Parts: sequence; C-alpha cells; structure tokens
Amino acid sequence: MDVLQLDISGRPQAWISTKEAAVLYASDAVAWTLGQPCHVLRGGYQRITGLQSRIELHPIIAVRGAIPSRAWRQAPALSNPKLFTRDRHVCAYCGHRFHPEQLTREHIQPVSRKGKDSWMNCITACRACNGRKGNRTPEEAGMSLMYLPYVPSLHEDMILRGRRILADQMEFLLASVPKSSRLYVG
Repeated sequence: MDVLQLDISGRPQAWISTKEAAVLYASDAVAWTLGQPCHVLRGGYQRITGLQSRIELHPIIAVRGAIPSRAWRQAPALSNPKLFTRDRHVCAYCGHRFHPEQLTREHIQPVSRKGKDSWMNCITACRACNGRKGNRTPEEAGMSLMYLPYVPSLHEDMILRGRRILADQMEFLLASVPKSSRLYVG
C-alpha cells in the first residue's frame, strides 16, 4: 500500500511508502490527512507508562513546508505504462484492446522525420498497426486515429503512476480530473 503525499495546499506530490509516511508522522511534518486510517504501525513500549507507541496512517497526507512552484507546472514524464493506461490499452488505429506486452508507443509524426517523443505526439498502437504504419504519418499510411493524444494533468498523472490506489485516494484524485479525460469515471 502506498500513501498519497500532498503539499500543504492539497496538490499531489508523490506516492510514498508506509515507512516514508511513518517518518513524516513521527517528525510532525503531517499538516492534515484525508480518509480513514488504513494502516497501523506499532512500535516499542514506553517504560514508565507501559503503553505501546502506535501510528495510524491515512491514505492521503498533506505535508508541511514550502511548495515547489515549478514541479506542478511541468508535463508529467512519458513512459509506456502510463501512455498505455492513458489510452486504456486501446490501439489508436484499430480500436482493439490489448495486453501491455502487445502494445507499442507509436509516434504520430515519426521521430526519424523530426517528430517529438512527447505526450502530444504519442499514442498507443498494437504491434500490427504500428508495423503497418511504419515510417509514415497516419495520412500517408491511410490510417486514421480513433482518438487524439493529450497531456495528462497532475491528478491524472498520479492515477497513471499508482499501482494499487485505495478508494479514498481515487476519489480525491478523480475529483480534479477533467470530465474530458479518458480516465474520468462519471
């Protein structure tokens, strides 16, 4: 289980381990939390009182401190797993759903023809369609796109990065995902 770390204003920063979250709780760096406690860590016993130390971790924590102003303005890093999830594992040319190992990162404008390796130039394609298109544009290959690429928002990127997202975390992230997003469930 990972904990969703936010900055003090509620902007997602990272997925952190329960151990990293416990350090933030223990150092009094947690400003506020959301969701019901989802994990309890128990420590040693206090000699005088005999009570065991205990930290209840919440699925979402906001951390005190300075807010890095540039981090949330940058486009999220592009990776095949995130690209395939953004596109719901659907080939942009044939429209069929595939397992990740059957998919490729397809450049609409080929890299060899000055196309960029960016969210706006990349879509998900099955190996057969990618091979058929080859080193051509979709127009030159006579292949039309079933959907258009887009740059995921910060909240979408956190969903794309998360492996096992708890219900409280997903509800929080989806609340800020645009309704036009392919990740939006509404």
